[in-house]
Amino acid sequence: MELGIIGLARSGKTSLFNAVTRGRAQVGAYTSRAEPNIGVVHVPDERVNALERIFKPKKTTYAEIRWIDFPVAGFGAEGPGAVFLADLAKLDALVHVVRAFEDDAVPHDEGSVDPRRDLEALELELTFADLGLIERRLSRLEAEMRSVRAGERGALERQRELLGRLHRHLEGGRGLRDLELDEDDERELRQYQFVTRRPALIVVNIGEDALGRAGEVEAEYRALVGGPRVAVAALCAKLEAELAQMEPDDAREFRADLGLPEESPLHRAIVTAYELLGVHSFLTAGEDECRAWTVRRGATAPEAAGRIHSDLERGFIRAEVVPCGDLVAAGSMAEVKRRGLLRTEGKSYVVQDGDVLNILFNL
Repeated sequence: MELGIIGLARSGKTSLFNAVTRGRAQVGAYTSRAEPNIGVVHVPDERVNALERIFKPKKTTYAEIRWIDFPVAGFGAEGPGAVFLADLAKLDALVHVVRAFEDDAVPHDEGSVDPRRDLEALELELTFADLGLIERRLSRLEAEMRSVRAGERGALERQRELLGRLHRHLEGGRGLRDLELDEDDERELRQYQFVTRRPALIVVNIGEDALGRAGEVEAEYRALVGGPRVAVAALCAKLEAELAQMEPDDAREFRADLGLPEESPLHRAIVTAYELLGVHSFLTAGEDECRAWTVRRGATAPEAAGRIHSDLERGFIRAEVVPCGDLVAAGSMAEVKRRGLLRTEGKSYVVQDGDVLNILFNL
């Protein structure tokens, strides 16, 4: 899974990057011409840890998120970020950081802190980018339609109608992510790269003095921008970056001293990102490896097998399934079988979050 961090200058997005990557690179703010910062992070999963304790495998592999911290805004035709538009459109989701903290040492560009204004400003840049893409394609379509016979224009006319609908939606001030489309439209859109079609996690970067109101801030912005493909998280990126440098036990103690919940808001943000993207994890376990795999919600057993290896999907026969909680409670696969907890499922089985799968296949 790939998530792209974007935001205006001084929003604290690089602090967020340092926090989610646990400060491995400890990158600093950079100029608008710099290349993106990239970090790969394991998704914490106690289920994988529990399976590791049971099987004592040679290798343990967690699900991964690839975080990409893009240079500061300016995604319009002349902006420094325009070269990254195609990269943004390929991501699984955008993480848009907006500044909601005061800092006398780093004054805001316009002398005030206004998260709503900043959120709208960057969203407007991305909207203009998508509008430009549509307008260029519509112009080419008109030329193509003049050069083909009337009986061959059907597909081009359907494409023109869809693009016109998208253009009107964008002109109304809304991104494409909240536009309901049918399966045919979705298939048609795969040939395009629209940035505002990407799901978005809005991170409201608050100051330490507002930590007690994080829940209220989240609710406020959820009411403002929330939707089926938009989620909101409020956190203090600077504090989280500092805590990421500590040992886990020390970080928990520090949170307790500040009166904060033991669970990091970064962990909640990751859970939120999974929900936003409609994905979850299934597991495989054995003496060689215990591993978490990310798959879309609603995926069937053969699709899950394909995440492991394409051969397993092609030759899928059946899957042996046990919920991770049942396996952990039993303490071994032999005990799972003795208790009659191991199920055999066929091609139509929809994989559930936390299922431990053993795929049987034949090529």
